Amino acid sequence: MGSGFEGGIKSIAFHPDYDTNGFFFVHYSDTSDASVVARYTVSKDPDVADPASGVILITVAQTTTIHRGGQIQFGPDGYLYIGYGDGGPQTDTNCNSQTGDRFQGKMLRIDVDQNVSTPPHYGIPGDNPFGGKGEPPAEVWALGLRQPWRFSFDRLTGDLYIADVGQHTREEIDFQPASSSGGENYGWRIMEGTTCHDPDPIDPSCPAQTASCDDPSYTLPILEYATGVDGNCSITGGYVYRGPNISMLTGRYLYGDWCSGRLWAADNSGGPWTTEELDISLTNIVTFGEDQNGELYLANGSTVYRLDGPSELFSDGFESGDTTSWSSEVP
Repeated sequence: MGSGFEGGIKSIAFHPDYDTNGFFFVHYSDTSDASVVARYTVSKDPDVADPASGVILITVAQTTTIHRGGQIQFGPDGYLYIGYGDGGPQTDTNCNSQTGDRFQGKMLRIDVDQNVSTPPHYGIPGDNPFGGKGEPPAEVWALGLRQPWRFSFDRLTGDLYIADVGQHTREEIDFQPASSSGGENYGWRIMEGTTCHDPDPIDPSCPAQTASCDDPSYTLPILEYATGVDGNCSITGGYVYRGPNISMLTGRYLYGDWCSGRLWAADNSGGPWTTEELDISLTNIVTFGEDQNGELYLANGSTVYRLDGPSELFSDGFESGDTTSWSSEVP
């Protein structure tokens, strides 16, 4: 497994029927720096995987060490969604996001319950938007992404939120309603958020060279904020809060910025999308998590925190060996 910049394990997703089949999926970088999605099976020990059970579903060769994306997550439809960044370099000079014959800069959607025992160990959902139409590949669900970090589904509505890291001007949140039939083009590298990116004229075969920034086929973000202002530099996507403990955040999408450590809650219950900054700061927010009750967690480079209120984070002290908050009682 590769361990360089943006290397290592990117994401793990448990099969919806994990209790029955013991399958879980891992997105990681291998020793050649390729992005790999593989399936493993739990061993007889419920806390240990069987390393010999691994089968590779998808391998994507990478030419740089940046913009790998890497999250995998099962949607409410039971299909596995895979987020890929444009693969770099800066400004996507390889035109990966808008070029149809590759996975970089795309969201994939595959059926891991097909071809379980035979390669490629997955199938194509019959309603994928590009199935049987040549380019993009049939696995592709959406395109025009730069560095999706991270994406999530609203557990109540099934809506999809994608936080996409920007180049120099915009950090954005893309949205796909549960009713969508897929095929959205979120615009990169022609667009960066709602602004015209004006890509460098390096690859004359790139569709971005001739595409218009006012093309109505692009799906523009529901929210964006400026890169390089107030310490912001890189969005980290979270979840819509559906837990029972923080009523004032119910139905609001939470996200943060890796550089500034700021945390926001977005809401559209009153019409247009609005966002409010929470009274929480956490340096280097790298990811969010959601438990079975809908409570949310945040992690930076050293600690996992639970969100206990609009201005309160709880750390269990596990990483530092501080057991003062531990209890032998199970709630």
